[in-house]
Amino acid sequence: MSIFNISVLSLVFVLSCSSGDSDSNDVPTNLNVDISIIGSDTNNPNGNGSGTVVVSASANNAVRYAFRFGNGDQIASETGTMEYTFLQNGTNTYNIAVWAYSQSGAFINESYPVDVFKSDEAFATLVFSDEFEYEGSPDNQKWHHQVIPPDNGSWHNGELQHYTDREENSFVSDGTLKIKAIKEQYSYNGSTKEYTSARLNAKLAFTYGRVEVRAKLPSTAGTWPAIWTLGANVDETGNYFGDQYGSVGWPLCGEIDIMEQTGWDKNQTISHFHWGDLNTEEYMDTGGETAVAQASSEYHIYAMEWDSESIKTYVDDTLVFELPNSTNKPYNHEHYLILNIALGGNLGGDVPANFTEDIFEIDYVRIYQ
Repeated sequence: MSIFNISVLSLVFVLSCSSGDSDSNDVPTNLNVDISIIGSDTNNPNGNGSGTVVVSASANNAVRYAFRFGNGDQIASETGTMEYTFLQNGTNTYNIAVWAYSQSGAFINESYPVDVFKSDEAFATLVFSDEFEYEGSPDNQKWHHQVIPPDNGSWHNGELQHYTDREENSFVSDGTLKIKAIKEQYSYNGSTKEYTSARLNAKLAFTYGRVEVRAKLPSTAGTWPAIWTLGANVDETGNYFGDQYGSVGWPLCGEIDIMEQTGWDKNQTISHFHWGDLNTEEYMDTGGETAVAQASSEYHIYAMEWDSESIKTYVDDTLVFELPNSTNKPYNHEHYLILNIALGGNLGGDVPANFTEDIFEIDYVRIYQ
């Protein structure tokens, strides 16, 4: 993400809405503006093709702000933060104008040129992939094993396993990644569980894009496989990013369950969303499900398409659920992808006494922007 930090010498740009009769002490000062182009990095300095920018302004003695993007209308803002998507395809230079107003209506303003790329192809740039064309442990340049139980020696949701970084629980062979759940007694930091499995964090934090995971799911009752994301500001114990992006916790970080499958119905998959409203902090959730034939014996593509307007989840070409996106939801900042199998718990249910092991097999993982 590219950020422009711009400080404006306020006296140069002082204008008054009251024909020069406002008290000069009432004029805002020290206008500071940050302009972030979503998805901007060294290889894509003008953004990831979404055309989206986030502008944040602050000034001394200001009570409200306004923005104008290109030749558009002025848009008011009480907070000084505004997200905007330019619709013209290609790389274009726009002027972003910012006003800071005092209580009396006196203001300072300035405009800033910015180059923004809007792609005419949705999610055309591959930014992360693993085709699993190697042997052994998952590529540690791409994957992080999350193994520290965050809930007093256990995992949340009543899960019954420990996650490990051993090859017994996650390995690549014959062109696919295998995440294996095993019935075995295993202790970690004094906590003993009767099952093991693996939970992999992708080492990429991204905002907006298309995720594709081609996979076969475990068939045994009690297994709870998932392809999902968490906001990178969750700061969950043992996650790859730590508190690099913040530490708001769950659900304020936002969660996108691209695919989950219960332990008692292996003919359906679920897509679900959990979040905390960014204004009220109220917990919210919603989602849907779809039938998936032969989910354990045949590969299916589990996908998500995510932008500033909506988040859509799919199985193959079937839309499972669409969630409208908005600024009060935590789906306009970095998330990271997680792959895992849990045992038991809220969606795993009862594990049969004769369970020995089962595998979640992944042919590839691709993330486009």
